[in-house]
Amino acid sequence: MSKMLLLASATFGLLFSSTVMADCDSGSKKVFSCLTKSGKLIEVCDSGKSIDYSFGKPNLKPEIVVRSPRSEASTSQWNGVGRYLTYTVNIPNGNTVYGVFWGSDRLSDKHAIEAGVNVEVDGKLVATVNCAGKNIVQNIEGIDLKAAE
Repeated sequence: MSKMLLLASATFGLLFSSTVMADCDSGSKKVFSCLTKSGKLIEVCDSGKSIDYSFGKPNLKPEIVVRSPRSEASTSQWNGVGRYLTYTVNIPNGNTVYGVFWGSDRLSDKHAIEAGVNVEVDGKLVATVNCAGKNIVQNIEGIDLKAAE
């Protein structure tokens, strides 16, 4: 294969992969994102009419995509009391709920952060996937959604 053809193929691959990458659509606000230990991207976007959840390898088509009407999504917000700041956004999809969370111990010296997604099916926790590293985007605080029950 010629060098030009290889370069063209590589360039096309990069351009194409960026169009299917899990990322908030134009005009949407990134509510949350992080990478897991296995290198998968957890992302929540506020598209105005919907709250969108995606999970999968960056630069590839997401393994899971859920668009929940805004009226069905919910949130839990730290109430200003206690040492643990915690915020969640719950994105329902039938009998499954993806509960994206972010929390920090404000009294510890390290202010350790825990973040990720809890997956519940029929009200039972079936999986927790934690974020790895420090590149966590958290804009859950103050999101305008109904309170979680």
